[in-house]
Amino acid sequence: MHSSSRRLLATVALSTAVAVVGTACSSGAGSTDAKGADSGTYTIWDPYPQFAKGSAWTKLLDKCGAQAGVKIQRTGFDTSDLANKTLLAAQQGNSPDVLIVDNPVVSTLAEAGVLTTTDDNKLDTSKADPNLLAAGQSGGKTYGTPIGANTLALYYNKEVLKEAGVDIASVKDWKSLTAALAKVEKAGKKGITFSAIGTEEGSFQFLPWFWGAGAELTELDSAQAVSALSLWKDWLKKGYAPNSVINNTQTTSWQEFAGGDYAFAENGTWQLANAEKAGFDYGVLPIPGSGGGNSAAPTGGEFVTLPVQDDTGRYTTSQKLATCLTSTQNLYDTDTTLSYVAPTGEVQNKQVAANPALKPWVDAVKSAKGRTSGDLGTKYPRISEQLWKAVQAALSGSKSPKDALTSAQAAAE
Repeated sequence: MHSSSRRLLATVALSTAVAVVGTACSSGAGSTDAKGADSGTYTIWDPYPQFAKGSAWTKLLDKCGAQAGVKIQRTGFDTSDLANKTLLAAQQGNSPDVLIVDNPVVSTLAEAGVLTTTDDNKLDTSKADPNLLAAGQSGGKTYGTPIGANTLALYYNKEVLKEAGVDIASVKDWKSLTAALAKVEKAGKKGITFSAIGTEEGSFQFLPWFWGAGAELTELDSAQAVSALSLWKDWLKKGYAPNSVINNTQTTSWQEFAGGDYAFAENGTWQLANAEKAGFDYGVLPIPGSGGGNSAAPTGGEFVTLPVQDDTGRYTTSQKLATCLTSTQNLYDTDTTLSYVAPTGEVQNKQVAANPALKPWVDAVKSAKGRTSGDLGTKYPRISEQLWKAVQAALSGSKSPKDALTSAQAAAE
């Protein structure tokens, strides 16, 4: 890496990495030495420590390596560790050849001079859906390609809705959703559960409502933003949502829904396997916008990126590895393993053909957008922190939704 890039890196706080949202990962072990013992070894870092040697994922990495004529040295890290380890490795001139990283972190690493652009590395991104690709774009340049996406939607318990006399087809906007919650509560069941915890998970879960109202992250105190926070606040006040949402993670919120008393739960693609085990008939509905239609939910999921190397001759092979990992068949296999929706229409169609239950998730992903899209880039973590603080203040009753968001906007600026 060029010394100017290294100097730039030294000024980037290691804490700017955005916290993981979505699939939880266990701790990963492995060497942080990015370069292999010889030039015929290429290093890949990923945020999937749950996949050990011999798993379908590591076999795919080895297969792509064999096709490119090289050996693969792979290390799986916790998502929260990976960005910091990557910044440190770049400062030491020791970056991995291929880096698979949570999409909100791409702009942080790009701004720090860690990643090559697709213009430099010749990675073909033409098949990726533009709304998903946007999460890896900054300053008019693209810094990788998505390997898959997860997002949020509403799971619903068919039995609870039936007992309350709610036809799910009637739920099309906020008014009809709130009316359904009122019926459920009147029938003696529980309405909706979600995660409003004071972390990135809370912002992640609030964003579909925030965006669904027409609000923008550059103006946290808009009338649209206030209407979204007021919706959540009113649900708590009327008992349609439990006070526990203030401390709920996406996992504890799911556990509440899995108990079988709730009509709705806002949660992600990664709960699909748990939904199958819940023991009741469920459905999935994309989160409705304020006035109807599907709201934009934030995209989770990772990007395949190629970090800057001192030896630029390595890029050709690294590009072959990245291309192999994101080929149609390999994307299908990988995204099935990760419970992700594929980033290309071709593979999405294949997923729905194999499992029609994925259709609402594909629809939700098609409406989704990246948290750092619109060139927010490294400003996003600061904005997000103020957003979750505002949600906490309003739901706990310490401030009105309007006052909480006014304070958030002032602090974000």
